Amino acid sequence: MPKALVTGAAGFIGSHVARHLLDAGMDVTALDDLSGGFVDNVPAGAEWVQMSVTDYESLQALFETKTFDYVFHLAAYAAEGLSPFIRRYNYTTNLLGSVNLINLSVLHSIKCFVFTSSIAVYGANQTPMTEDLIPHPEDPYGISKYAVELDLAAAHRQFGLDYIIFRPHNVYGEHQNIGDKYRNVIGIFMNQVLQGKALTIFGDGEQMRAFSYIDDVAPVIARSVLAPEAYNEVFNVGGDQPYTVNELAHTVCEVMGVEPNITYLPARNEVKHAFAAHDKARQFFDAPPPTPLCEGVARMAAWVRRVGSRRTRDFEHIEIPFGLPQGW
Repeated sequence: MPKALVTGAAGFIGSHVARHLLDAGMDVTALDDLSGGFVDNVPAGAEWVQMSVTDYESLQALFETKTFDYVFHLAAYAAEGLSPFIRRYNYTTNLLGSVNLINLSVLHSIKCFVFTSSIAVYGANQTPMTEDLIPHPEDPYGISKYAVELDLAAAHRQFGLDYIIFRPHNVYGEHQNIGDKYRNVIGIFMNQVLQGKALTIFGDGEQMRAFSYIDDVAPVIARSVLAPEAYNEVFNVGGDQPYTVNELAHTVCEVMGVEPNITYLPARNEVKHAFAAHDKARQFFDAPPPTPLCEGVARMAAWVRRVGSRRTRDFEHIEIPFGLPQGW
């Protein structure tokens, strides 16, 4: 039975990837430090390990105790807009934590290292963003993700570590932490609706994103190691159709049965339009047609109603306290 380590497995995308790996008959070790995830997200049948990817000694002991065929690295702090204000935390968690896993994967002859990067690596590039574009990340989050991509390529050249890189974008769905006010706009909107608050939008709401339902992303990531022709390649993965944030807000309100009540806040520093093409992924994988936004939002809303609203907490590790967007 193939053995897989999934980092970030108590989080959003990681918990879904772990479930699909179990469904495929793999032995799964689910690792997470619970900084943004919940133990309840870990699928039944996975071996649970609470651990941070920044703790090299503990990771080393884990690799020496267990034998893994594949590493699926999804652990990250993915609040892109917050990353300029938490640069040290961002690079420690997202870059150095990844390097810990790459080192151990080389040392223990992992067959394939699957890494979830982000379309944040593209920066303000032409749209739709394609894998042949030269990345120009504009914030520390995108920089950290691209640095890991470069390091994986270097580890392959020097040590033969095979990898697959996915660049998902604006993923939403069940298990998302709707209490995190710094990321995941659909979850933020739904939490605000449940709490009877106005939906908050930075700027004029005309920034465009293609929102990606989780079941259009996680199965592709989980099955990728079974396609050797995809090894050492980079893939965009997610939804095709871009929407403005204003359109998204109205869709969420319609699905949740409330009248739109929107408060516009001063614009924050972000890429105005960011959405990707997925032709390459469809050439390599049997990817399903993207779930329509209204259908995916309805599925997530049904789950959100069951679990209820979650209290929003301030991030405790702000390093540069001035210039934060209003409401943060």
